[in-house]
Amino acid sequence: MPRVRRLDLTAADVAAVRRALATLDGSHLEFLSLRNTALEVVPAAVFALPALRSLSLAGTRITQLPARIGQLTTLEELVVSDCPLEAVPPQLWELHHLRMLDLGHDRLADLPGELSALRALRTLYLHENPLGGRIPAVVWELRALTYLSLAETQLTALPLEVARLPHLVELRLMGNALTTLPDAIGELAELRELHVRRNRLTTLPAAVGRLRELRVLDLRANRLRTLPRHLAQLPHLEKLDLRWNGFLRAPAWLDDLRERGCVVLT
Repeated sequence: MPRVRRLDLTAADVAAVRRALATLDGSHLEFLSLRNTALEVVPAAVFALPALRSLSLAGTRITQLPARIGQLTTLEELVVSDCPLEAVPPQLWELHHLRMLDLGHDRLADLPGELSALRALRTLYLHENPLGGRIPAVVWELRALTYLSLAETQLTALPLEVARLPHLVELRLMGNALTTLPDAIGELAELRELHVRRNRLTTLPAAVGRLRELRVLDLRANRLRTLPRHLAQLPHLEKLDLRWNGFLRAPAWLDDLRERGCVVLT
């Protein structure tokens, strides 16, 4: 097989995957997809790819990543979503160039503290993991994050530590059991999208009014009764979704938002 930069083996049978990797000149390979294969372990040949930047293991049968994953020091994107993954090795901290880590819809209950060394990490997907409402402490040490998904992780309260992620641009908290948001949410000065649909919110803190960069606020399917007037002061708000809040009486100032060009759905 000639030298290639991209290799897509999505949905290939395991024998075909092993044959392809065995005959591959991987010295220049940057993108490898093993998505939706029946692999139960990461093939050893993967760890001999010196230029690999993106690796997808999504939808495989992998339950653990080996310590050798730390050898892929050029990796920028790692996708291990929709797997029966039960643990992440601490050696993942060696991936100093990693910018995106997708661990969504796995079986993780925690993350190793060593991951705090991932200083380049911008995007983290942890949605639909059995975290039992307890977000791994290391998440709040990932100060460079701009995108964080904690949807469907059994959250009953958003920890105050969320304020330690000042560069968040998008925060996804859908499908949890939140009844309110902490005042600390107002510290997320760069936040543009806040998705909190399908929770149990009855009210919002006035601190939401400090999210001056907010563009999208999704509050669908909650139990809201009132809204803080501070929302009307958000200068860049483009969409406010209030549908399926059966107890909410829409305040008159929502018309002010509409006149300003904001899409308000009630």
